[in-house]
Amino acid sequence: MTRFDLSLYLVLDPGLCQDRGIVETARLAVAGGATLVQLRDKDGGTVRTVETGWALKAALAGTGAKLIVNDDAEAAIAIGADGLHVGQSDLSVAEARARIGPEAILGLSVETPGQAARVDPALVDYVGAGPVFATSTKPGHAPAVGFQGLAAMVAASPVPAVAIGGLKAHHVAQALAAGAKGVAMVSAVCGQPDPEAAARAIRAEVSAMTISA
Repeated sequence: MTRFDLSLYLVLDPGLCQDRGIVETARLAVAGGATLVQLRDKDGGTVRTVETGWALKAALAGTGAKLIVNDDAEAAIAIGADGLHVGQSDLSVAEARARIGPEAILGLSVETPGQAARVDPALVDYVGAGPVFATSTKPGHAPAVGFQGLAAMVAASPVPAVAIGGLKAHHVAQALAAGAKGVAMVSAVCGQPDPEAAARAIRAEVSAMTISA
């Protein structure tokens, strides 16, 4: 399996990234310390996702940051992405793993400790646990669980977890204290005037926790 670092997981939102564009936002965020980049374009369709993914892959080449595609296995394969992330109502993890192969990274969203406990570590490499807080970037999401709920999911999961849902830089310490291996950020990076500076500030919080641990 491809090695990966969940510590600062950027989820790209086309709407929030529209001023700079998805590719430039990702490039700046990775320069600021983002370790993993997810392309999430719910309305884009496979063709647009593949085109954007190719541009992202070229922009991230040589940085060490991994590229994950949300939901669309066909696009992930066409791009040659490092992995795929699926939700509870998307492609099953068994089918997703069969399609992307054994070396690609496979992530799964979990919203309850029960879902986390049922994760098969032979198929899934990490979980996205949340939402910690309510967020406008994912309409219709499950109820927010807070840091106590996050800790319960982390404890139940047999694979590493990244915390997601309304998180900002000042939440990093609590998310990592709850056992998450990293934080997934959307508006805290994509919606900022300087994505590189925003990512650097988050990265500093992650590093401070890592050193103190």
